[in-house]
Amino acid sequence: MNEKIQQNREAWKALLYKALPFSEAVSVELPLSRLLRLSLFQVSCGMAMVLLSGTLNRVMIVELNVPAWLVALMVALPLVFAPFRALIGFRSDHHKSAIGWRRVPYIWMGSLLQFGGLCIMPFALLLLSGDGNAPMWVAQIAAALAFLLTGLGLHTTQTAGLALATDIAPENTRPQVVAVLYITLLLGMVVSAIVFSLVLTNFTQIKLIGAVQGAAVVTIVLNCIALWKQESRQPNRNFNATRPPFNEAWYSYVKAANGYRFLVATVLGTAGFTMQDILLEPYGGEILNLSVSGTTALTALLAGGSLMAFVYAAYKLKRNADPTRVAAAGILIGILAFSIVIFSEPLNSPNMFRVGTTLIGFGGGLFGVSTLIFAMTNVDKEHRGLSLGAWGAAQATAAGVGVAIGGFLRDFINSLSSQGLLGEALSDAAAGYIVVYHFEIALLFTSLIAIGPLCNRRQAHTSTSQPFNLAEFPNN
Repeated sequence: MNEKIQQNREAWKALLYKALPFSEAVSVELPLSRLLRLSLFQVSCGMAMVLLSGTLNRVMIVELNVPAWLVALMVALPLVFAPFRALIGFRSDHHKSAIGWRRVPYIWMGSLLQFGGLCIMPFALLLLSGDGNAPMWVAQIAAALAFLLTGLGLHTTQTAGLALATDIAPENTRPQVVAVLYITLLLGMVVSAIVFSLVLTNFTQIKLIGAVQGAAVVTIVLNCIALWKQESRQPNRNFNATRPPFNEAWYSYVKAANGYRFLVATVLGTAGFTMQDILLEPYGGEILNLSVSGTTALTALLAGGSLMAFVYAAYKLKRNADPTRVAAAGILIGILAFSIVIFSEPLNSPNMFRVGTTLIGFGGGLFGVSTLIFAMTNVDKEHRGLSLGAWGAAQATAAGVGVAIGGFLRDFINSLSSQGLLGEALSDAAAGYIVVYHFEIALLFTSLIAIGPLCNRRQAHTSTSQPFNLAEFPNN
């Protein structure tokens, strides 16, 4: 009787385990507890992203009365370090340590940089607002240093953390692991945004100091938990090997992994999906007359579409789908999505606009996950950090520049439209938005052109060979 009860109990445990989201990401090398613990570094990265691009943006302009141009400059400063993610990844590939660690030292240093930047940030912002005795140039240098440290720490932690996840995860579960890391980043951003909004509801300078320094403490705690016993200690691993020059490693990477074409496709596709980041809500409010709550809900629709894309991409890639083809499918969905958003204005259809917004999130999610999987799997072990760093640099830089161009282009077109210089067809307030959306469609088409030959090479490689998994990408 006891044996039968035990069998039933094990059967129920197995059923519940299979029902868990992304249970297929679990493996012997990376059990569920270890995977969830490792993913905590993405929570700290998401929290830093919310602070840099959302919460502090509004607080600096509205509550602290900092000039908008100076706020834009400070928020853009972390992008200075985005191109260096390739170098960070490369150095983590060949890092020499007495105990054989490669990724952990970089995640740890990135965590310390995030911690330091967040610790000094609230005091620097208070000086920047004029509430202090220090000269303004001191306040500007302190604020710039705070944003630079936080941005550098964010890029370092995320690049080395993704490389560590690639090292640990078996090749057949990497799509699911990537999806879990993406979802953790998304959840970290959502939860952080809610917490910061609640803490700073009745704004005071003391609350600002507490919120940002609390984020610093949470960052170091989460990243320490994420790092604990993740990377094995191998004292003899590459300790006597000579690190190759970066330019030689870079040339080897781009030649062996079709790196230039892949990075061009990543830049164009990311810019195509992100130029609308600061325009969708104003478009809904100004053009389609949506309420504040209605436009706020667009963020949830965009995130929901991305979440569905992560699940679908993990499902397809688990079954040996070509990441470049999944990315191309995401681009096509994005083209359809922006077309729907454009037509929602002449048809005056808020529901059509909501559908288009959801599809933008879905297409962008497919593209992001698939290009990351390609960066993880299309190189050998010694180039993983470099590949992931190059992907991160391309994506972060393209996103930042894309958002800036989108805002500038919308204002420029609207200024011409208001003067009647674009003709009667482009004389209303929607002109600037529509031009940006068309430009995004053009970028997505060029990204599709760039990524197409990678799909063809994959097909040619597999037409005369046996079935393969994600590890067997072409290397020439």
